[in-house]
Amino acid sequence: MKKKLIAALMITAMTAAAAGCGGQSSGTAGETSETSAAGAGETTDSQEAEETAAQDEASDSQDEKTEGGEAAADGESYTIGIGQYAVHGSLDNCREGFLLGLAEAGIEEGKNLTVLYENANGDGGMSTQIVSNFLSQDADLICAIATPMAQTAYGATKRTDVPVIYTAVTDPVIAQLAGEDKMPAGNITGTSDKLPVEEQLQMIRQILPDAKTIGILYSTSEVNSQSTLEEYKEAAPEYGFEIIESGVSGAADIPLATDNLLTQVDCLNNLTDNTVVSSLPMILDKANDKGIPVFGSEIEQVRIGCLAAMGLDYIELGKQTGRMAAQVLTGEAQASELPYEIIEEASFYGNSAVAEELGITLPEELTGSAAEMFDSIEDSNS
Repeated sequence: MKKKLIAALMITAMTAAAAGCGGQSSGTAGETSETSAAGAGETTDSQEAEETAAQDEASDSQDEKTEGGEAAADGESYTIGIGQYAVHGSLDNCREGFLLGLAEAGIEEGKNLTVLYENANGDGGMSTQIVSNFLSQDADLICAIATPMAQTAYGATKRTDVPVIYTAVTDPVIAQLAGEDKMPAGNITGTSDKLPVEEQLQMIRQILPDAKTIGILYSTSEVNSQSTLEEYKEAAPEYGFEIIESGVSGAADIPLATDNLLTQVDCLNNLTDNTVVSSLPMILDKANDKGIPVFGSEIEQVRIGCLAAMGLDYIELGKQTGRMAAQVLTGEAQASELPYEIIEEASFYGNSAVAEELGITLPEELTGSAAEMFDSIEDSNS
């Protein structure tokens, strides 16, 4: 409505000016003079103002017809850039849940939301390009999925007013995105997928009562993985385990590192490490050949062949993130004012098909309370 009022005032002012210059009325002489000065094919200032007012009126009319939550009722529309660091199931689920969380607040793609989505495929340089692209397209908010993307987005937006909402960041404090009090380091907040380390170790002990060593592959460039690894190393002795770690600098190192690690351990425990998860099907193949179980950290890893996990539901994590983003978009809160959030409860996920192949019996006390059990191994490419 403000735009229409401004446009109307512009038309009135220019009409009055035209009447006072040479005494011309709304006749063709004045119009022809303006058109000639503007050049062939260009509209007059008066025409442009009229067109703008007409477009705004049509837009307002369409907005009034939009159904949804508070944001839709206010006639607002938004552009969001979603930058995902790598391709794998848990991060895909975060993205899906994020859009669902926004929709719950009345911000829905195709109605009042434009989504710009790009995937860095595990490439840090590509992450930088993606964020720059979002900024060049005037994104109202950037959703950064996974720690490396969140760090990149935060660095790139510090001198802008574009807020960043992250998800699947295991340790926002270690990643320097928040303080110990969970308050943001800047105009950035979101949700953490901090793993339930104690619950996971307890589960492994229940399933493998005689196991002594757990192998963990991790990427040396991902601070979230290093943080979680330290938690495992600190807690493992309480459950009678020794953690044997193997750091990799990239995907090319994983086959050899996996082969070496499998000769030293009773089982593998997978983190939410983006580099390692992207190679999980290959790791599972190698482990299965040696009859060594692999434990996952979330539902998608169990779906494609990990034996079990005390993990998170990444769809729900994404929804939680989407709801936070809606608060920021609608002006209910500033990203800099919202502490990051964590899903507190972990659930058991098991795969009976994997257990049968390995000759392992999953305890009924776990399966009986499982959030979900799988009786087949899903192709990771499906």
